[in-house]
Order: sequence, then C-alpha cells, then structure tokens
Amino acid sequence: MPRADDRVDDRPTLADLGETDPDYVAKAASGWADDSRYLWAVCEPTTGELLAVVALNPASGEIFSRHRPGYDQAAVTGTQAVSRFAAGALGLTPVMTGVGGAVSPDENPGQTADRQR
Repeated sequence: MPRADDRVDDRPTLADLGETDPDYVAKAASGWADDSRYLWAVCEPTTGELLAVVALNPASGEIFSRHRPGYDQAAVTGTQAVSRFAAGALGLTPVMTGVGGAVSPDENPGQTADRQR
C-alpha cells in the first residue's frame, strides 16, 4: 500500500501517476480496513521507490494497475501476484482492467479498482 508517513512519502510519485487526491493514501488504508478495495505499491526492492500501483476490487474481482514510465514490467509482475492472491486467498476470478495502462478516468467507485473514494 502506498505510504505517507515520517519514513516514506509516496505522494509525489503518485502525483506523477496522475493521483492528486491528498487523501489517497488514507483512503487506500480505509479500503483495506473495510475490505472494499485492496491497493499494493510495487516498489524497487533496494530503494523502496514506488514504480507502480495495483488495485483489486474484491466485490468484482477487477484488477487495475498503473505505472511510472519505463516500469511497465513492474506493473505486469505486480498484477500477476495480485491475480494469484485474488484467486487463491479470496476465491475470486480476477478480471484485468487497465493492466499496465494509464489511469482510468472512471470516477464511479466500484466500477474500477484504481480510484479510491
């Protein structure tokens, strides 16, 4: 999950991905807490630099990712891991939407896994 704390702040990178909601990280935590949306930060292992985000809507099984330029493989690898989690841990049939692509313009929560409300 993206972070914004005293050790790591992913908000500048999220802004580069088009996410400008200042409450995005807090809403991501809320999504985990109420099981409405799961969001993973795909990071460079040695530096912790955010490369991509992958979201899963547990109600629909939709998986959506977005990535920084040049890091499409990080998004694909993260999406594959989330797909295995969705199937194995949650018993869902994953539906890939916008995998490795651009930000979804859909503002309707529950219709896309990438926009947190």
